Amino acid sequence: MQVRINSADVKYTEKHIESRYCYHTACVCRDGDALTVTPSSTEFTFRTERTVPRLGVMLVGWGGNNGTTVTAAVLANKLGLSWRTKTGVKKANYYGSLLESSTVCLGSGPDGEVYVPFRDLLPMAHPNDIVFDGWDISSLDLGGAMERAQVLDWSLQEKLRPLMDQLKPRPSVYIPEFIAANQELRADHLITGTKAEQVAQIRRDICDFRQKSGVEKVIVLWTANTERFCDVVPGVNDTAENLLNTIETGGEVSPSTMFAVASILEGCAYINGSPQNTFVPGAVDLAVQRGVFISGDDFKSGQTKLKSVLVDFLVSAGIKPTCIVSYNHLGNNDGLNLSAPDQFRSKEISKSNVVDDIVRSNPILFRPGEKPDHCVVIKYVPYVGDSKRAMDEYTSEIMMGGTNTIAMHNTCEDSLLASPIILDLVILTELCQRISFCTREDPVFQSFHSVLSLLSFLCKAPLVPQGAPVVNAFFRQRACIENVMRACLGLPPQNHMQLEHKMEKSFMRSPEIQHPVLINGKIDHISAYQSAKYIEIKTHEKMQHSVS
Repeated sequence: MQVRINSADVKYTEKHIESRYCYHTACVCRDGDALTVTPSSTEFTFRTERTVPRLGVMLVGWGGNNGTTVTAAVLANKLGLSWRTKTGVKKANYYGSLLESSTVCLGSGPDGEVYVPFRDLLPMAHPNDIVFDGWDISSLDLGGAMERAQVLDWSLQEKLRPLMDQLKPRPSVYIPEFIAANQELRADHLITGTKAEQVAQIRRDICDFRQKSGVEKVIVLWTANTERFCDVVPGVNDTAENLLNTIETGGEVSPSTMFAVASILEGCAYINGSPQNTFVPGAVDLAVQRGVFISGDDFKSGQTKLKSVLVDFLVSAGIKPTCIVSYNHLGNNDGLNLSAPDQFRSKEISKSNVVDDIVRSNPILFRPGEKPDHCVVIKYVPYVGDSKRAMDEYTSEIMMGGTNTIAMHNTCEDSLLASPIILDLVILTELCQRISFCTREDPVFQSFHSVLSLLSFLCKAPLVPQGAPVVNAFFRQRACIENVMRACLGLPPQNHMQLEHKMEKSFMRSPEIQHPVLINGKIDHISAYQSAKYIEIKTHEKMQHSVS
């Protein structure tokens, strides 16, 4: 479906969609107990390139559960596969993808509000057209890795196996002290040499993939094991220069940061799908210097996504959450790796901070520095495999010292929730690379900040530019993506006011929709609104005549 905007503020050329957009904000100043609010507006011009390049995605951890599942899912959708299960025939789909399976409201039509998929708002890559490649410390081809993951139905695996067997990851970086010792048995497929030589090999791999596949753009995404946190040390990883020097001299640098550095040096956007602090200050500094997008951290898929909804609901309703306990157990390789304390600590941090901005938004409920008791527990239980069990208890204080407790049990198939998020992350990143904007005061077009905070909706611990607020609340994050896309089309933000339906006489008209009505013996054509009012008046006149 094609969306085209009929407005003097929007211009379509062969290369671009160009829109004028007025951005409204408000500045608040405090003087004692008095608050002064000053509204302001800035006129932007947005320019979106219409040509979508052929997109290549390189996954670090391609042979893991997420990597094999997202690759298999794209192949199944591209081929239009269906398969039989004990509950019936299933068909390939992209459920769980914001862009492919979620909709936005464009406005009102003659039959009510009109909704379209996110993917139809602007020209963007389709998942079926993505070309995959990547690295893994395990030498298994993707067919064997798919079987090992035990995520997809066996009848579907049988259909995909001939294609998946042909895909083999490239050797990857393995530094034992960064991941759990229980991963050693998998590590039989490694890049050797010094850290500088390993980074150089990653860069050669990216170039090789670009050349052999014919893709026009490459995005690299980490979906490998959770690493322990890396200490930020002045002179080691605090600036781009120091980080590059540390790699050259063989100092402490995590594998995920090495992949990030290699990607940035090759001009490829890099997304961190795990909770560790891949983006040490030196990596961020390098990305800003090179003008390359980076984003992370940690996929926001199941339990944490629900938490960002529920706590937002409680606080917005004036209810004070005082205690949040989240427990989950899983049996995939992610769970095995997280059974090590240092790796669990990385995950605990990303899952715990998700409520902080929501709590800070309500000083009526929470004093400065106050936050709910928040406990996160993860246990490895091999039997459940990729089907993660999550149990949560939210205890809140309500009116007059009362207590409200919400307890939930959620069973989610981990990789089937993460895979569509991977697709959304890379497709949104590619789209943002084609968007530029300027203001009337500064007419030079620029891109988004290298720290691409627009992707926060998809991450547990959103990475934001220094000084920018961290937003975790689910619906604020989603509205940000939607309204940026609307700005690219010169459309106002979706405000949900619906004033046209809250007035006795609506100011909205549909001039293109005319209804024939017999008036004083002649047929006239009037709008739907006028038609409704005419029928209402005539009905009233008939009732009055009957009474008389």
